[in-house]
Amino acid sequence: MCIIKNPKSWKHPALLLITIGISNIGDFIHLVAINIMVYQLTGSAAAVAGLWIISPLTNIVTKFWTGSFIDYRSKRKVMGATFILRGLFICLIPYAPNMVVIYGILVILSVGKAFYNPASMTYVAILIPTEKRKRFNSVRSFVDSGAFIIGPAIGGALILSTSVEATLWINAISFILAAILLLLLPEKEEIDKEAIPALTISQVVRDFTVVQKFMRENKYVTFIYLGSIIIMIFSFAMDAQEVVFTQQVIGLSELEYSLLISITGIGSLVGAMLLTIFSNKMSLRHMIVIGLIMWTVGYVIYAFSWSFASIIVGFVILGFFNVFLNAGIMTFYQNNVSIEVMGRVTSIYQLIQSAIQVIFILAIGVVADLVSLRMTIVTLALVMLVASIIFSVSVLKPDKQGFYREDDGESNLEVK
Repeated sequence: MCIIKNPKSWKHPALLLITIGISNIGDFIHLVAINIMVYQLTGSAAAVAGLWIISPLTNIVTKFWTGSFIDYRSKRKVMGATFILRGLFICLIPYAPNMVVIYGILVILSVGKAFYNPASMTYVAILIPTEKRKRFNSVRSFVDSGAFIIGPAIGGALILSTSVEATLWINAISFILAAILLLLLPEKEEIDKEAIPALTISQVVRDFTVVQKFMRENKYVTFIYLGSIIIMIFSFAMDAQEVVFTQQVIGLSELEYSLLISITGIGSLVGAMLLTIFSNKMSLRHMIVIGLIMWTVGYVIYAFSWSFASIIVGFVILGFFNVFLNAGIMTFYQNNVSIEVMGRVTSIYQLIQSAIQVIFILAIGVVADLVSLRMTIVTLALVMLVASIIFSVSVLKPDKQGFYREDDGESNLEVK
């Protein structure tokens, strides 16, 4: 497979950002609609909670082999196929006769997402030149933050003005539109269809050894990326207890909690907007370190909060700086993982993330029943802060500066 030279114009990156924005908003719309639909059908909070475990469990089953499929095929076409798949099956949800069928459809949607994430990560690295990736990922953070605010609002407005079923159909059309827009983007790969290996167990095993070799030969890249994932899992565990903590420990009302989430989203949006403007004036290393430390500080403030005002401060800080961390880590990853193996490497990393996430969240839920929830959240936040400081020292080591170059000199090379 040969990668054609990256474009120099922002026309194609802007179009890609639009498709990403449409799909992100679509994800939030159907998340709102499905939660409401399931609750209306069952009246069970457990049935709604089950929706949140489908994606990580599906990742654990599928991520072993998604990379083996993606790396040998057009990333743009894989992305488009997942949009069409999600659009078609979202259309079918209103016709589902029972919860078993709904859960089955959601599993298929999660499989589509499992293909989309590694494919889009790799396509961005193919389409966007190295020197433009930091700015692109900064703008993408703005798009993601905007979707976090706009998506649920659009979903709620559509449900109120039409119905849950009509909202899902409109949502499905948005994914089809995203697939059509992808057709306007260039095909940056030359795929030799005759050379594509069959997706067999032996091929998956061979590809798994390729990932193992990459991780062994690129220990620093693996440490930074997996280290950031593990630190983020601490936040996932805290987020899983967020409703209980804010309402039972802090004493927030449902209205105050809803307002808290909205203000956090606005904080993320403002942070992403400023990052988009000033990203070229900030080094990649400083973007990662400042984002990580301040994001963690936000969680520490949250853990020690005693009132609505104090928790607002923590959430605004973590929302604001989360976009710095995400854009920085994504750029670092795309600059240091070979495009030829990025799909497989991304899939395995996300497999590891999902497995740890499920185990960790379940473990924290058990611990929170044995000791006070306040103590659990405070401990998690402080461990997260210590880990962030150690991680930041590794990022700022003078001899590792080459991993954070932002020109074509080190673009997608397997730096050891």
